[in-house]
Order: sequence, then structure tokens, then C-alpha cells
Amino acid sequence: MGDAMDHEDRLTAAAEQTEDRRADASLRPHSLDEFIGQEELKENLRVFISAARQRGEVLDHVLLHGPPGLGKTTLAQILAAEMGLEIRLTSGPAFSSPAELIALLSEQADRRAIFIDEIHRLNRVLEEHLYPAMEDWRIELIIDKGPNARHFNLQLEPFTLIGATTRAGLITSALRSRFGIVCHLDFYPPGDLAVIITRSARILGIGIDEQGAHEIARRSRGTPRAANRLLRRVRDFAQVAGDSIITGEVADAGLTRLGVDKLGLENLDRHYLRLIMEHFGGGPVGIQNLAVSLGEEQDTLEDVIEPFLIQAGLLQRTPRGREVTPAAWRHLELEPRPGDQGRGSTQ
Repeated sequence: MGDAMDHEDRLTAAAEQTEDRRADASLRPHSLDEFIGQEELKENLRVFISAARQRGEVLDHVLLHGPPGLGKTTLAQILAAEMGLEIRLTSGPAFSSPAELIALLSEQADRRAIFIDEIHRLNRVLEEHLYPAMEDWRIELIIDKGPNARHFNLQLEPFTLIGATTRAGLITSALRSRFGIVCHLDFYPPGDLAVIITRSARILGIGIDEQGAHEIARRSRGTPRAANRLLRRVRDFAQVAGDSIITGEVADAGLTRLGVDKLGLENLDRHYLRLIMEHFGGGPVGIQNLAVSLGEEQDTLEDVIEPFLIQAGLLQRTPRGREVTPAAWRHLELEPRPGDQGRGSTQ
């Protein structure tokens, strides 16, 4: 078994890193007008917000789902701000007992929003307490146990629950049905990412031209978080080299030194593809075999490695297993051997 791959510190990783938490605060947009991309989603949200305001109601409960790093937390904060709501930020794994969830729900604050990140990881017992709170603005308290148990209903102030998840399929149908607004965030096209990079560079005081922004954008895997991270690293190379502006040439040189290729693949991604090509003839191969060969958890491959490879057209999930595509053979400049299975042609 090979060494486990260190996916936490990858430059293009969509998962939040310590540096991101420090840097993203200044880059975070504060309104739907400032939020770049996801245009259709934003237009729908504007309608829902306007309608709720006209009725004098809180916004209906919102579920945001999609790959990490696309702005779900930012969008939750924007929704609260647009509605004039205070917002409390938490996550599914943060709750260890029903009492903690009940305390959060019963806080006496008028017109508020509660954001639960990774809501799919909320304990099922705790989830049961959310149902009456979301539907009827009440929670049921049970005092004592056994025959002495007493039941009380505590009325809540109306609130908006905003849930976020990268794995919508793991949310129970009972919980999902209680969200009136369900929004899917998708990967960003390079054009939108270039606008985000240009805006971030301006805020950070970094000189960048159009070609430099586009070079970083097309290697950012469709993810604003990765785009901002790559911008900061390219800035370091430009600063040390004495370049006052990040041009296309400067960006290309810096990203190449960082091991991020023209499609945004890092060593980890190329290793994954080469494994399928060189050890399994291009596929198909089962995910369990790949996990064992790479010394990684299956969930890591499915959540961290594969989504962008599939979106970039380099990998296919089939009923028989994973297969690389002709584009993957061409990108890695490899030729299939005679007898290779599956996607064995580069034509």
C-alpha cells in the first residue's frame, strides 16, 4: 500500500485552510450585487427576499448544496444581511447533545438566521428537534424520565434556518422537505473566476492584468477559494522576482513552479489518473481497488479527487468502475498499451 496522500494542504483544494480563514474575511462580498457568479441562483434569491420583505416575514428556510469552496457560507451571511437578520454560524458536528441545539434555537432574538454548515452530519436524534422548530416555531422539552416525565412546548421567535452541505444525498428526505428554498451552487466558469481574482487583487493591493487573472482562473478548478489561494501564492513569486504586475507570463511561471498545470491538476490528481492508466489499463476499475492502491479512504477519493476530474472530462464513473477518458491520456501525454481496456483510444 502506498503512502496516504496529503490532500489537506493542496493549493487547489476546495476545503478551507487556516490561511483562507484569515485572508477571506477581507475578500468576502457583503451583498448579492457584490457576489460574483451563480447568476440564475442570485436572481431567484432576490425574488424570494423581496417577497418575504413585502409580507413582513422571515425568509423561508434555505438549503445550499454543492462542492466546497463555492461560497455557501458567504451566501448565507449575505442572505441574512439582505433580510436584516442577525446570524449565528455553527456546524452539524458541533452539537453533542439535544440541549445544545435547543439552547441555540431558543435564544431570545428577534428576526434571526441560523446557519448550520455540514448539516448532513447532524445527529439524527438532534434532527428530530429541528422538525417542529422549522415548521411551527416550537420545540418540545421533556423534563424528567419515565412515568414522571413532563412534556412542554416552548414557542420560538420566527427564524430562517440556512443549511449547507457538500453531500446533499446524505440529508434525510424528512429534513430536506422542510426547506422551502433549495439552491445548488455549481463550479464557476473561468470568466467569473477572473472577475473574482481581479476584485481580490484590488482589495489586496496586488497589480494584475487581464491575462494574469485569466491564467490563474483557468487553473483554479472552478472554485473561488482555490482562485484566491493561488493568487496569494503567485503574488509571492512576483514580489520576490520584482514584478509589480502579475501578467499571464508571471502567473504561468509561478503556477508551474507550484505544480499546478494548465487544467489546474496537481501531483495528487495526476498520480490518481496515472494509477488507473498504468496499473489498470485505463479502467474500468473499482473505487475500492483505487483506495487500497493509493492508501486513501474511499470517501476522500469521491469527495476530494474525483469531482473536478469528472467535471473536467478526464474521468468517468461507470457501473463497472472508474475509467479515464481520451482527454486524460492526451493531457498526461501517455499512450495506452495494446490490450488496454475501456477508454483505450486517444482519438
